[in-house]
Amino acid sequence: MITKEQASVEWAMLMYELDDAREHLERLMDEMNTDPEYDEGNFRVDLGHIFSHLNRAWHRRNLIGELKGDEWHEASKFPTDLDPT
Repeated sequence: MITKEQASVEWAMLMYELDDAREHLERLMDEMNTDPEYDEGNFRVDLGHIFSHLNRAWHRRNLIGELKGDEWHEASKFPTDLDPT
């Protein structure tokens, strides 16, 4: 896994993905608690957005360089090398 000392730019991008996931998760929870019209459709979109940040963080853990073109889309998908159980 990359480190801040080894790859500071890539580390910053990894931290960005995790920070953005946290921010969106907090917003999702606030909306679920305060918006009586918040429904499964909203939950599906919001949680999908959060997962895409977490998925990119997982894919970036060893990445030196940038995600380009189709790599961004692929890195947003749930990883095949991570067991969620």
